[in-house]
Amino acid sequence: MKSILLKFISASVVSLSLLSAPVMANHHNEAKMDIVETAASNSNFTTLVAAVKAAGLVDTLQGAGPFTVFAPTNEAFEKLPAGTVEELLKPENKDKLVAVLTYHVVAGEIYAKDVVKLTEAKTVQGSKVMIKVSDDGVMINNANVVQTDLKTKNGVIHVIDTVLLP
Repeated sequence: MKSILLKFISASVVSLSLLSAPVMANHHNEAKMDIVETAASNSNFTTLVAAVKAAGLVDTLQGAGPFTVFAPTNEAFEKLPAGTVEELLKPENKDKLVAVLTYHVVAGEIYAKDVVKLTEAKTVQGSKVMIKVSDDGVMINNANVVQTDLKTKNGVIHVIDTVLLP
């Protein structure tokens, strides 16, 4: 039994190190790109990038910063009620879209080691997001942080599994 457990642990460690190697390699390469370029280079953020473009926030998020972005994945956007994304992307709803997107952005760089010390953060939109740290991980409002510390040349991205709504 002891040798089976040891083999399982060894196999798990090897598997995790192989899975995390490409992520770590990307982490270093992404520091050469800004927030928008980093998101655009990842197929998990096509909806977010389209929304940033529709909201006219590309120049802002390519600016000097630094910014911390809680970036929802395409799957996070799919959790919204049917038609919500399409409705937000309409030109007449630009103000609503800007409010939603800027609710995902905090001025300054907040890395994972810093987030665990916080209970809230003020967003660029003006409202605060609540931060909860537990043994299960970190939550921003009702969103789980699924990947942290994607360094960009003008800030940091933390990947979340749910769209934050102000």
